[in-house]
Amino acid sequence: MTDDRPLSLNRRRFLASVSALPILCAAGADAASLSGRLPWSPFAGDPPKPVNPLGWYFFQPNEVAIIEAIVDRLIPADNLSPGGRDSGCAVFIDRQLAGAYGQSSRLYMKGPFMPGLPTQGYQGDLTPTGRYREGLKALDEYARRTHGRSFAQLSPAQQDAMLQGLEDGSIDLKLRAGLTTRSFFELVLQNTMEGFFADPLYGGNKGMAAWKMIGFPGARYDYRDHVDKHNVAYPHGPISIYGEGL
Repeated sequence: MTDDRPLSLNRRRFLASVSALPILCAAGADAASLSGRLPWSPFAGDPPKPVNPLGWYFFQPNEVAIIEAIVDRLIPADNLSPGGRDSGCAVFIDRQLAGAYGQSSRLYMKGPFMPGLPTQGYQGDLTPTGRYREGLKALDEYARRTHGRSFAQLSPAQQDAMLQGLEDGSIDLKLRAGLTTRSFFELVLQNTMEGFFADPLYGGNKGMAAWKMIGFPGARYDYRDHVDKHNVAYPHGPISIYGEGL
């Protein structure tokens, strides 16, 4: 029995008609054989540009001291790697806040602003620049009230105790509605980790210290020969996007 409905198009007939299109389109295409050269030109695209490691674009002088102290306690120096400050984490965060990330330029930032679930992250009207500016100020004011000194002037043990208080909720910086003390801490922690492990061209991970610590090869073109060598240290140093490495 045949289907006489002229407009009927079942799934099998539709898929068959679509799969034939590439064959028809490719019929007139010319094949090319490449040998001895790459099928692209190096740096022909639009790669990210390395940041200028000098100076500060967003943080004010008093904020620089605070954020450098914070990243140095979140990632303290040891025999495996330098600390967060010497690794450039503060520079990374500064450049990110001075760019599109800091202004949330790629996010919808208009109201209404409603309370969200903990899994939804920050739901307020402050951009990352606003959250940092308010959070660092409140943190320093709390340090001065409780210890009589700026956060950057506290001992490492005192700084650790304050940061732990931000994380576990025992310290309330009394930030504006929508921005909790814990969410501010988590923002700084996340950005610090990003700066520690990001490609050095973004300002952090100086000397690719973090990559060397974990044995990450970086942006090497090909390391397939070592993929299946489990529990075997990678014999070559890492390479950044711009080909810098040891």
